[in-house]
Amino acid sequence: MASANTCEVAISAGDSWSYSTKTISVPSDCEEFTVNFEHTGKLSKEGLGHNWVLAKTADVNAIAQDGGTQGLENDFLKQDDDRVIAHTPIIGGGENTSTTFNTSALDAKENYTFFCSFPGHTFMMRGTLKVEN
Repeated sequence: MASANTCEVAISAGDSWSYSTKTISVPSDCEEFTVNFEHTGKLSKEGLGHNWVLAKTADVNAIAQDGGTQGLENDFLKQDDDRVIAHTPIIGGGENTSTTFNTSALDAKENYTFFCSFPGHTFMMRGTLKVEN
């Protein structure tokens, strides 16, 4: 589990369809939270790119379906999709990126899922983000 008394986490994915962690905990006293994402594989973003997207669990499948036609240049996400809380760009092997989001958008009673929006990856590449009370 990726958890520390800090307002950031490091997560990675390689040339397979899985993240290095399945659960991220966000301390309730963090005003902002940063996800540092690294692609530890060798394949290009066109071949096997990954990103990190956060949304309410109930919205994930619709976001992925809507994004599937948006192309790599849009990170396979519908532009200005209000259901997306935070996301990184799609990256390829050896690359890294990060995203920082305001935790006021999160509700401790809500279920959140992080996932990769690259077509076909969403069902295998997902995990849970929880807000600590």
